[in-house]
Amino acid sequence: MKDDSRNVAALAVVDLRKTYGKFEAVRGVSFRVEEGEIFGLLGPNGAGKTSTIEMIIGLRPATSGTITVFGADITRDQALARGMLGVQLQESEFFEHLTLAEQLRYLGACYGVKPDTDALLSSVDLGDRPNWKLKQLSGGQKQRFALAAALVNDPRLILLDEPSTGLDPAARRQLWNLIRRLRDSGHTILLSTHYMEEAEVLCDRVAIMDKGLVAAIDAPGKLIDELLATGFRRKVEVREATLEDVFLNRTGHSFDDEAASPTPAGRRRGRERTAE
Repeated sequence: MKDDSRNVAALAVVDLRKTYGKFEAVRGVSFRVEEGEIFGLLGPNGAGKTSTIEMIIGLRPATSGTITVFGADITRDQALARGMLGVQLQESEFFEHLTLAEQLRYLGACYGVKPDTDALLSSVDLGDRPNWKLKQLSGGQKQRFALAAALVNDPRLILLDEPSTGLDPAARRQLWNLIRRLRDSGHTILLSTHYMEEAEVLCDRVAIMDKGLVAAIDAPGKLIDELLATGFRRKVEVREATLEDVFLNRTGHSFDDEAASPTPAGRRRGRERTAE
């Protein structure tokens, strides 16, 4: 008998639809995420990416269509499917009065597991700050902590919804490195983004979404080659460096690195963090 276990997708979405009254936010979306890849949902705000992710994690019911996670139906086998998911939403809510380690232990209790908080925090480069609270973190550090929180249950599939929104260039690139490390350690990742560079740098394949539909699915490089084969050429000269690269090279620090700021507020914040 043939073993088809290798043909089971990490995530299979088939003819997924979501309507709000007369408005159809997701209009028959289908795609397949293979185990071990970074798959991107690429499109502008309002394209239907977040609605799709909310249906995948069961936050909103689908109007129609099917979703399976490693073969488990998200509706019929809800507990099994959700147990294999780790989720980082655009805005994650945490307890302000708990330390980072306490937050992770609380989330672990929700899953019925006892996480190794030191290892989780170290995996997102926050291993020296288990006793810090959320208000003491920069924007990039908060996003990295949210990623640690998504790993509490050691999920096979991680969903990241616009994870780098609002981050400065240095923090964004640090987050990209963490995402690559997660893929290299055996996790499968579904990433939604409206940053074209982010999708091109990180994703093995992308689904381009617009107005609730999938316009194309393939590897970023192949989609670009197909476009060039039509004779398309950009009208603006492409430089080998960007203004973002200039900022990183000239300053050597993040926009939100207040501890390094020469202003009184920055020095005061730096002392407060050191005292912790």
